[in-house]
Amino acid sequence: MDKSQAISQPHRGSARAKERLYELAVNLAFILICLVFLAPIILIVIVSFSDERSVVLNGYSYFPDKFSLEAYKFILREPDSMLKSYGVTITTTIIGALTGLLLTALLAYPLSRRDFKARNVVAFYVFFTMLFNGGLVPWYIFYAKYVGIGDTFFALIVPNLLLTGFHVMIMRTFFVNTIPVSILESAEIDGAGEWRIFFQIVLPLSLPVLATIGLFATLGYWNDWFNSLIFINKPDLFSLQYLMTKLLLNIQFLAMNTQNSNMMELLANMPKETVRMAMAIIGAGPIVLAYPFFQRYLIQGLTIGAVKG
Repeated sequence: MDKSQAISQPHRGSARAKERLYELAVNLAFILICLVFLAPIILIVIVSFSDERSVVLNGYSYFPDKFSLEAYKFILREPDSMLKSYGVTITTTIIGALTGLLLTALLAYPLSRRDFKARNVVAFYVFFTMLFNGGLVPWYIFYAKYVGIGDTFFALIVPNLLLTGFHVMIMRTFFVNTIPVSILESAEIDGAGEWRIFFQIVLPLSLPVLATIGLFATLGYWNDWFNSLIFINKPDLFSLQYLMTKLLLNIQFLAMNTQNSNMMELLANMPKETVRMAMAIIGAGPIVLAYPFFQRYLIQGLTIGAVKG
């Protein structure tokens, strides 16, 4: 063994030891950060299963004096309406997110093509909608009077199909920076049309940005309660978030009208603090479970156009 090789071995060992210590420190740091972010969620879950009186007397605690299911029983006292609202929200989220994602891709793809003559005009229109809007009253009149979607299932889907022009810009940037023009030109030479290129080449190569925008659209539809408030009067079409918002407003109304003895008795037996936490669990639970399926592509989609070192 050469003298230089014998000297270099201790240096390599020390370098590996430093790398392991660095990796251990980074892993511990991320574990602590995850615990910090998980702590409020764990607290919400525990409080939702706590007794209302113990929460009022002792405040929020990770170790409550008594566990209770009264908050969930109060929310689910009418299980049929809750199941209907769940079905409406799930159906709206699936149809709206998929349709909105397709429309966003159909608008973003032509904007990424240099041979599209009107792309600057369309891009300006998309960018303009990111800065200005017509206001609530014209928006309502347009959809309720001219489109005629009031009190229908379409009222929960159509107004949010294109959530924001920012999604279009993200997807256009992905198409420009990620999909080589040579692949599209080769497909055109082979006789493929624009629709075939879009569905068989562009979309399969765009899974990261599709998953990212799909997650944003899914969150938007799942958390939407405003369209139900504005357009819907039929209880069968109430979304989950609007139903729970309405329930919370009823609790606040009872709390503000405590002069009546009947209301005081009803309010005394009503879980006010714990029911808020239970609503958060019921409303956010399914979408939290769906998040890991998007996580694989989410980081790739969010770092589109980033400077690489």
